[in-house]
Amino acid sequence: MTEETTDFTADLERIAGARLLCVGDAMLDRFIYGSVDRISPEAPIPVLQIQREQAMLGGAGNVARNLSALGTESCFLTVLGRDEAGRMLIGLVGEETSIEAQLLFEENRRTTVKRRYIAGGQQLLRADDELVAQIAPASVADLLSRAETDLATSGGLILSDYGKGVLTDAVVTRLIEMARAAGRPIVVDPKGADFGRYAGATILTPNRKELAEASRLPVGTDAEVEEAARKIIESCDVAMVLVTRSQDGMTLVRADAPPLHLKAAAREVYDVSGAGDTVVAVLAAGLAAGIPVERAAELANLAAGIVVGKAGTAVATPGEILNAQHATSLMSMDRKTVPLSTAAETIRGWRTHGLKIGFTNGCFDLLHPGHVSLLAQARKACDRLVVGLNSDASVKRLKGEDRPVQSEAARAAVLGSLATVDLVVIFAEDTPIHLIETLRPDVLVKGADYTVETVVGAEIVQSYGGRVGRATLEAGCSTTGTIGKLTGGKLTGRKA
Repeated sequence: MTEETTDFTADLERIAGARLLCVGDAMLDRFIYGSVDRISPEAPIPVLQIQREQAMLGGAGNVARNLSALGTESCFLTVLGRDEAGRMLIGLVGEETSIEAQLLFEENRRTTVKRRYIAGGQQLLRADDELVAQIAPASVADLLSRAETDLATSGGLILSDYGKGVLTDAVVTRLIEMARAAGRPIVVDPKGADFGRYAGATILTPNRKELAEASRLPVGTDAEVEEAARKIIESCDVAMVLVTRSQDGMTLVRADAPPLHLKAAAREVYDVSGAGDTVVAVLAAGLAAGIPVERAAELANLAAGIVVGKAGTAVATPGEILNAQHATSLMSMDRKTVPLSTAAETIRGWRTHGLKIGFTNGCFDLLHPGHVSLLAQARKACDRLVVGLNSDASVKRLKGEDRPVQSEAARAAVLGSLATVDLVVIFAEDTPIHLIETLRPDVLVKGADYTVETVVGAEIVQSYGGRVGRATLEAGCSTTGTIGKLTGGKLTGRKA
């Protein structure tokens, strides 16, 4: 009876436990913001009055930064110059605690810097400071040795190729050989017209222009994109191609399956800088976590839609991705539904202000007065109330094949609309034990039909000084009973 939905909550939690090796060209992205009020008297060009500057990790560094935003650990391996930009990159990488930086240096190498001048939300000019040159043989040997060591503990390999000289033909070939030998998925953000140099990779992520140049075929329509991608798969010996198509979304092409066309998820495009890095990071993290490529591509599409709505080389967090999913499925803007990692971070902030955290959980399928009363009583026992919500798959296991009546996105949106609820966390397990262990609520509330001894998680909460509360039940209120009246008793299940 329920509309089929994709449960991305469990996927995002799995991604947060993954680890990847990211190798490629790092660069420093500098953004210079200001205002333009006049034209130069020296030439017909605008005069930018600089107001602020911002430096960010760019290129392969932005891929690693996106992995960090997902909660995914990474080993970031690159070669830099011993210059001011290289020193700044060291500091920026150091701010990301989940990135293990393996930064190599060459005396005569120049670290690439991209400067973007922006006024009124529009990019006026980009100025690049770079010297494209292949890394030295000594750097190649050091890089490959470190990569081989790290692949033993990483779940996948990312090659972020910006054509600046780190990923030479020899380096690419050997890295792919090592990853294949270790049984790791290989995700490549390609550069140039010769995709044959990435032979053996699991998946390439070219944009439309790059696909056209590499395949020498038109890519204007869905059919043309598919034909061009299949040519790359056959001629370059890669398993899959995920084509990013700007306003037209993405297309996933596999050798042995029909194409998957994903509509663009962006609601408003502000800045496309680094969106491809986000796609690579989310896709690779998904594959490393064992998520099917179709689902990983959908997650990457949602994440790309988020970052193009931000300024600069931005990232997408799990909370933002989950909210984007729910907004897409419900055409709503529920901001209370977050994954567990985001909930934990939010609760840490609440606790710094001395707030007491409450927790309750359930399926909440067809919200009725009994649910509303339970939530109101739970909220009175604390300052902030977190609700653990069973995912669709979890409800089905607990209640039967005909349940839930409403999708998890719909149930989360309804809960999030209540003033008594401060956060909603969807969980895929049958019980909320993991949520309770992670969030450590001060108060755990369930209905009075439970005894303290039978409340899941009661022992955990009591072990650190929390308490278990029981809410008074509203007589005659039951989701199962309501469904029975509507269906003439055809649906069965325990009370929800």
